Amino acid sequence: MIIVAALYHFTRFPDPASLQGPLAKTCCANGVKGTLLLAPEGINGTIAGTRAGIDAALAHIRAMPGCTDIDWKESPASTMPFGRMKVRLKREIVTMGQPDVDPTASVGRYVEAQDWNALISDPDVAVIDTRNDYEVEIGTFVGAVDPGTRTFRDFPEWWRENSHRFHNKRIAMFCTGGIRCEKSTNFLLGEGVSEVFHLKGGILKYLEEVPEQDSMWQGECFVFDKRVSLGHGLKQGVYDMCHACRRPLAAEDRTRPEYEEGVSCHRCASDYSDADRARFRERQRQADRGECFAAQNDEAD
Repeated sequence: MIIVAALYHFTRFPDPASLQGPLAKTCCANGVKGTLLLAPEGINGTIAGTRAGIDAALAHIRAMPGCTDIDWKESPASTMPFGRMKVRLKREIVTMGQPDVDPTASVGRYVEAQDWNALISDPDVAVIDTRNDYEVEIGTFVGAVDPGTRTFRDFPEWWRENSHRFHNKRIAMFCTGGIRCEKSTNFLLGEGVSEVFHLKGGILKYLEEVPEQDSMWQGECFVFDKRVSLGHGLKQGVYDMCHACRRPLAAEDRTRPEYEEGVSCHRCASDYSDADRARFRERQRQADRGECFAAQNDEAD
């Protein structure tokens, strides 16, 4: 069985580039694949491998500066959900574009999965989904507000334009695994919101711990790997993904003429040039060969 480990940790890395090569080498040497992001504010990513491989990668990460107490969430996969290993340098481990946001200073109040239903059922609580529009499209909590944002970077502007809608409301926020809420709750506290809560461990923890018959979750949860979506009990869902625009695809979407694996779907076929599509085809060939990339630099957000 393949173990998938999703992790993030906010800590100060004075020199992220010095951590990149050794981390990638450890992952590749132990057959671990996935993507890890390093930035001055910490580490974020999802990796997959055997039990021994994941343990080796996590041991390496825990030995990195400030990462001794890093937490992670595990789920099973029947096959390897990643084609290669990437360790990338970024400006932020989750891009919000707000330099004053600092989750190490303060965040909202954590709410355990088993207490989440009671909180979001309170009429004085506004529930906000901080994920992107294509994630919300396939599943969310009953009654949650969808900001309709295409990227997390759009969230601050949406909040400032819509904050009047939530006057005198307590705010409960959620995302896939918790990392976006670390930043969004800190952002709201900085905007003067006094009571901000977020789902500890994110949707994945909720789907793992809350029985389906008691659940207020509707649909499936989008994940950024080849499994694409997960349901209750973290069972793999029914969706596929377009690897050009990264949007989820239902079975009928893959029968449309615009669909080409790794290259385009009906939503994005007109968005890319011939040169883009050629690049996507080469990327798909590399993924099919299962190449392991020791390290990648990517300063663009």
